[in-house]
Amino acid sequence: MRAPALYSAAGSLILTTLAAAPAGSAPRVPDTTAAELRGTAVAAARARAEGIDFGRCAADLEAPDTFRCGTVTVPLDYAHPDGKQIKLTVSRVVATHKDPHNSKRKVPRQGVLVYNPGGPGASGMIFPMIGVLPEWKRIAAAYDLVGYAPRGVDRSAPLSCVDPKHFFKAPSQSPTHPSASYKKARIKEAKAYAQGCLKRSGSRLRHYTSLNNARDLDVLRAALGEDRLTFMGASYGTYFGALYATLFPSHVRRMVLDSAVNPDPERIWYRDNLEQSAAFEGRWADFRDWIAKHDDVYGLGDTAAKVQASYDKASRRLAKKAAGGKVGPGQLQGAFLSAGYYDDYWPSRAEALSKFLRGDAKPLVRLAAPVTETAAEAENGNAVYTAVECNDAPWPRNFATWDRDNTRLARVAPFETWDNAFMNLPCAYWPVPRQKALDVRTGPGELPPTLILQAERDAATPYAGALEMNRRLADSVLVTERDAGTHGIGGGPNKCVNGYLEAYLLEGRLPDRRASCAGHREPKPAADHVRRKNLRDSLKGKAGQR
Repeated sequence: MRAPALYSAAGSLILTTLAAAPAGSAPRVPDTTAAELRGTAVAAARARAEGIDFGRCAADLEAPDTFRCGTVTVPLDYAHPDGKQIKLTVSRVVATHKDPHNSKRKVPRQGVLVYNPGGPGASGMIFPMIGVLPEWKRIAAAYDLVGYAPRGVDRSAPLSCVDPKHFFKAPSQSPTHPSASYKKARIKEAKAYAQGCLKRSGSRLRHYTSLNNARDLDVLRAALGEDRLTFMGASYGTYFGALYATLFPSHVRRMVLDSAVNPDPERIWYRDNLEQSAAFEGRWADFRDWIAKHDDVYGLGDTAAKVQASYDKASRRLAKKAAGGKVGPGQLQGAFLSAGYYDDYWPSRAEALSKFLRGDAKPLVRLAAPVTETAAEAENGNAVYTAVECNDAPWPRNFATWDRDNTRLARVAPFETWDNAFMNLPCAYWPVPRQKALDVRTGPGELPPTLILQAERDAATPYAGALEMNRRLADSVLVTERDAGTHGIGGGPNKCVNGYLEAYLLEGRLPDRRASCAGHREPKPAADHVRRKNLRDSLKGKAGQR
């Protein structure tokens, strides 16, 4: 997926007419059996006794000497905790105890901080490296930084749905209003992909769910020797973090939910995706406005409409002849979609588009062409993303519903709507049973005060989701970055946001009620500063999904 808050009256109006996923009223009681709860307790007790034997990491992680890796064993099926087991890979850098502002002061350790970057399908294995960045040094002084690869990801019982050699299909098209024949072809692909997931993963496919991710997190907590967990989840990580808070509230010490998915069970995941597509239209408009302000640099037009015309011109040209033989309209759209997540990407994308229209395709090819060497990682991430979202909740099984809803939405939000729909379409033909989404909710005093961070114009997990998360988790506090749209704001460029994050993680302090920070500065029309952003995102393990 990607998730909800609408920035245009037109988008809001059209979404009120769209059908929700076919789900009945979600129960207050978690969709989990007594056997699974008991299985989690059994697995956690076993993990606490065994601990994690941290040692050298795999060579391909290219980790520094301070970095240590290990594994934790969890049941594939928590209803049968003594049945088949799988191993999750875990990474850790111990607390430095060094105060970056006072070299003579030894900072006391506060335990572990476990981080998940989202996805579903993203690995957090390299997250502990982030402690070298100035924004994270105070936190890294007090906490062991712990990352891990969730079930299905990387070496953690990896999922696959198609031979990685055939995963990248480039160049590809990206019609904003697809024809009937194009839709028919994509339906065929979606059915084949869903069957491929079952064929390559077998009976274990049904056990890759957000609820099991939450249970795995509790086993990891125990294996780390923690009675209560300090957890930070970004994007999709906020959703199963909220599931964890609902299932195991007494096991939470502190929790940061950064860029929150809307956890309303009526929206997981079909409607969340529709609302996300609507939100990306607003973010695409922000990007076009920025390019227009810098027409003297890029020459793509001095209004948003003219910038759109330049983009459309490039897309038509690529439809006739792919750049570098690999970049068609689909790859162009993918490169510009990523700029909807992070405005630090705006300069490089604008520059590449400008140069392409002037005859130099090399920058666009560098940005947008699939990298063969990453095919296995990309295929694995997409397989986990698909399996988790398809397993988590009911989806419409009739393509007519998808066609109606996305056709209506594409009239006002054409930029991402159909690409997002086709990405998720295997869920219409999913070959294993789906669950009913958990009713995320905690009452006053059940859960320690929780910090929610959200950019006001985030399109991947729009602002309405943060408001809903804040409403459902009693005693939670929402900190908003106003007039900004970056996805994942904790430990980023906004000092005000980082102040709230540090006060909470280091001292347990939260505002009495909702608080806000002014947005960070817009990027300058130059690419140099992007290097720092790329480093920060790679260390946090961000995925281009939720």
